[in-house]
Amino acid sequence: MNVGIVGIGRYVPENVVTNQDLEKRMDTSDEWIRTRTGIRERRIAGDDINTSHMAYFAAQKAIEDAGIQPEDIDLILTATVTPDQPFPTVSCMIQEQIGAKKAAAMDISAACSGLMYGMVTAKQFIETGVYKYVLVIGAEKLSKITDWEDRSTAVLFGDGAGAVVMGPVTDGRGILSFELGADGSGGKFLYQEKYICMNGREVFKFAVRQMGESALNVIEKAGLSKEDVDFLIPHQANIRIMEAARQRLDLPIEKMSNTVGKYGNTSAASIPISLVEDLEAGRIKDDDIILMVGFGGGLTWGAILMKWGK
Repeated sequence: MNVGIVGIGRYVPENVVTNQDLEKRMDTSDEWIRTRTGIRERRIAGDDINTSHMAYFAAQKAIEDAGIQPEDIDLILTATVTPDQPFPTVSCMIQEQIGAKKAAAMDISAACSGLMYGMVTAKQFIETGVYKYVLVIGAEKLSKITDWEDRSTAVLFGDGAGAVVMGPVTDGRGILSFELGADGSGGKFLYQEKYICMNGREVFKFAVRQMGESALNVIEKAGLSKEDVDFLIPHQANIRIMEAARQRLDLPIEKMSNTVGKYGNTSAASIPISLVEDLEAGRIKDDDIILMVGFGGGLTWGAILMKWGK
């Protein structure tokens, strides 16, 4: 059975926080942030909006886009490191809110790689015939675990959610290959105490190396070459890391998704938010070969190569 994405949706908060806004509250500058990260602004959710709210809005849109009913969903997987509370999970809250009465539900914690982990998990359930439709959500309210006095991390993160409905697709389309990985020894470089703590230099080195390697690995697993890739959607963490992955694949700049400037790093939500934006802009077309690749705290990584279309 061919398994792919049959519906997509996203939600970003209305509140825009620009680099100029951050200049007023910490020792930083628009130029410093842009040249090092590519970020110009980010969306920050208000106190009345939590992770589950954003996940709900994205999920609704994805189900509608898939042309199915909430009752058709067999499993809900939410990738998040910022749940509303430890339990009930965001997935259980969404199950109740959308009326997916027969769906099992659980959250996945793989940081910024979460959506890749969720999509690959969904693929196994659908491929074996256990489930038909799996709702996979990436949703984060990183603003609530960001230290707004720490300029090295506060400029990076934003809030948002993206969702995909995974299901059977036509012959030749869907997920062609994937890779998931982890290196727990690197956990000390990116972790949460009360707030996000990061060794930027070490994370940068890891990300540049791993994004490129994972991208090439899934291309090889699918029996394809770099030239076959039509579009790259890297985790939107830092433009320099993204550019390194693009150059490793010898892709022209117009074939890489770039939403980091508008939304910052939204962790597990970044790839699905980008996917929606690129589809709406017509940058992705049916039968295009799409490469999604991410990395995150853990340390974790994941890559998926797919042929787009239902």
